[in-house]
Amino acid sequence: MHIIQVDSFTAVPFRGNPAAVCIIDNDRNGRASARDDGWMAAVAAEMNLSETAFVAARDDGDFDLRWFTPVVEVDLCGHATLATAHALWETGAGGTRDVLRFHTRSGVLTASRESDGGIVLDFPAEPAASVTPPPGLLAGLGVATARAVAVARNRVDYLVELGSATELRLLQPEMGQLAQVDMRGVMVTAPAADEDDADFVSRWFGPRVGVDEDPVTGSAHCCLGPWWQAKTGRSELRGYQASPRGGYVGVRMRDDRVDLIGQAVTVLRGELVA
Repeated sequence: MHIIQVDSFTAVPFRGNPAAVCIIDNDRNGRASARDDGWMAAVAAEMNLSETAFVAARDDGDFDLRWFTPVVEVDLCGHATLATAHALWETGAGGTRDVLRFHTRSGVLTASRESDGGIVLDFPAEPAASVTPPPGLLAGLGVATARAVAVARNRVDYLVELGSATELRLLQPEMGQLAQVDMRGVMVTAPAADEDDADFVSRWFGPRVGVDEDPVTGSAHCCLGPWWQAKTGRSELRGYQASPRGGYVGVRMRDDRVDLIGQAVTVLRGELVA
């Protein structure tokens, strides 16, 4: 069973966000356990990346797709979907089609390849509404209440806006405290600095789901896109996730959908023998 490690939202190896992609062979005899939740969770823990994707072809030509962190299954993941599309096309398992359809816990998602090597993901918008910060959120981030420009949340994450990219880069969250906040994670965002070559910057922390800091979080941009669209009036934006690895995500808003645009590069190919 093939497993491929792909760096997403980058065209440069060892940047962006790494994801493992396990391509499940439907015709392999005696491997029903390969579809078991426990087996997938064990493989994801073994890979120890922010997400491992499991993809299997369907009879209708589409694909089933699931995502696991080292500790939980998640409902939506951008970078591992980008990695999956890249891996399917690179290996030939995706055929010659320029659009792949994935059946997931967040509905049907599509990936389209462009002539310049980019991949466009069609994802649901996940806008956030302003809220009072819950206990432990700002303290866990190390942000004084007065420094938070805004605090909001959607169905999966909190969002905290700061006044500058410098403040965002200097954050040193206390992960144990953040893990007590009852949400998947928290994204922090700010206007980009001139040197960022982007419209906004962000970081994402998810110690509650086993990912202290995610290098580049595609699903967070389903929220960040609408957030910055409301502030700038622009429907096409470019985000830079300012993690140590860093990566760029293009966002294009379409009513209740968001196009996430990025590149990917393979860094490792292997075979699961267990």
